Amino acid sequence: MKTRLSVNVNKIATIRNARGANTPNVVQVALDCERFGADGITVHPRPDERHITRQDVIDLSAVVQTEFNIEGYPDERYLQLIDEVLPTQATLVPDPPNVLTSNAGWDTKKHLDLLTDLTERFRSQGVRSSIFVDTNLENIEFAAKSGVDRIELYTGPYADAYLSNPENAIASYVEAADLASKLGLGINAGHDLSLENLEFFDANIAGLMEVSIGHALISDALYFGLENSIQMYKKLLFEKGN
Repeated sequence: MKTRLSVNVNKIATIRNARGANTPNVVQVALDCERFGADGITVHPRPDERHITRQDVIDLSAVVQTEFNIEGYPDERYLQLIDEVLPTQATLVPDPPNVLTSNAGWDTKKHLDLLTDLTERFRSQGVRSSIFVDTNLENIEFAAKSGVDRIELYTGPYADAYLSNPENAIASYVEAADLASKLGLGINAGHDLSLENLEFFDANIAGLMEVSIGHALISDALYFGLENSIQMYKKLLFEKGN
């Protein structure tokens, strides 16, 4: 199985919202991403709707033909969206409302009861669950105890350290992924993955199922075009041997 590429279209909505109209059209861009080879579409609707809005999520849910992944903090607003849309995957992120971007994983031990309740809720709805975590092994162990289907490894620290020492940058992720696989967890990854660092990450993380990429890919599309950028990213992803 080749690692799947889910394109996060938040930045398309950011550009649209700057002018207050509907250019670029988020739904059309998502459809084009699929047509150009994306294996899924990711959104992260925030309470202030500074990029993806609630209506965007509803509109996308009606047309996305690949996997639809909705990220977010599990407040009532987010849970109502999951109830209404029933996406392929709900990715739980421990963001407070005012943060600029996701920058930490869950303390899964501290929040075990909450996460267990949520994963049970999603499973009853037929929605795959994923928890955003760092490489702390205890957090991965307690993620497994919650009954979640997958974890999403927060790759910001990997991206920050990659240029100076790729082997050191990847080491904790290899260990974390090995443990996750032993515990029966699927493995996703996301945040600051790029054309520069994606191939090395994917080649070294056994069992990696999906990467969610938005900011870097949309930025690259300014130079290379959206179709070319998606194909460039997909060419960096490997067939997995298991």
